[in-house]
Amino acid sequence: QVQLVESGGGLVQAGGSLRLSCVASGSIFSINAMGWYRQAPGKQRELVASITSGSSTNYADSVKGRFTISRDNAKNTVYLQMNSLKPEDTAVYYCYCNARYKSYRPFNDYWGQGTQVTVSS
Repeated sequence: QVQLVESGGGLVQAGGSLRLSCVASGSIFSINAMGWYRQAPGKQRELVASITSGSSTNYADSVKGRFTISRDNAKNTVYLQMNSLKPEDTAVYYCYCNARYKSYRPFNDYWGQGTQVTVSS
């Protein structure tokens, strides 16, 4: 139905930047919210940032002022620009979207496979 593919993760030094991208594909009628979660070893998955179809954004307190989420509705793509990275940002980052594949179907959440972000001190 809906597939999400992330890219842009990697290894970076503290203070550096990375840009994550996530493309949604498949049978998509409409997408509501898109965003990013992350999960560090031994910790629960947490919301990093989200953005609605109208471009309203929400950020975790820990990333405010450093991360910026954006989306291209025409390309069904969401981005996460991460600046001033810290070692505590190290985690697997998961893209998600809330979408439906038919006008009469309910919205469901879909997830990507995750991309590793490692910040060295």
